[in-house]
Amino acid sequence: MNSPQQPPARGRPRTITRERIVDAGIAIGLPNITFVGVAAALGVSHMALYKHVASLEALKHLVAEEIFSRWQIPRASAAERCDLKDYLIAFTESVRAFVKAHPGLTPYVIRRVAATQPMLDKIDEHQNHIAAAYGVSKEQARWLLATVAFHGIAVADTMYSVAGREPVMAADRAAEETEMEAEFTQGMRALIVGALVLLAQDASSAF
Repeated sequence: MNSPQQPPARGRPRTITRERIVDAGIAIGLPNITFVGVAAALGVSHMALYKHVASLEALKHLVAEEIFSRWQIPRASAAERCDLKDYLIAFTESVRAFVKAHPGLTPYVIRRVAATQPMLDKIDEHQNHIAAAYGVSKEQARWLLATVAFHGIAVADTMYSVAGREPVMAADRAAEETEMEAEFTQGMRALIVGALVLLAQDASSAF
């Protein structure tokens, strides 16, 4: 005769940490985040998750902030010295790849009022870095980087949103995306050249 089966021993409750929350949110993706989905990924109840994050919007802001903090923005390298135009082109490509990798992030990074303080601190540090690296003022660095980032994020978000719409065959979508990426790069180069011309004109008019 078989002995009665013992109920499984209960383990310790799973710890809910900021890192685990944002990792689950990133894996799910901002457009698909729900409290139930993140809680399930963490192995906890959605009510337990509510004790750590007050609302769905707060959850999305938390995930967006962490995504932004993990973005490896290109640095100006003294060892591989490039001019400001080349740096801004590299920055543009980083922006494009960043937007492509994280659908749904744009509303949290393109609007200054939606940015959290850690995000603003990272932007400010980047502006200071570029100002020092290229011998421009903080205001000039801020204007250049903000102009490139704003247009790059907006255009890339539109580009990838359009490329993902149905009905399009997978092969056609890949070809369309490649074509749009080439046009994106060309357009952003034109924007950068124009911005640098304006910067030079402003500098010359100051004397």
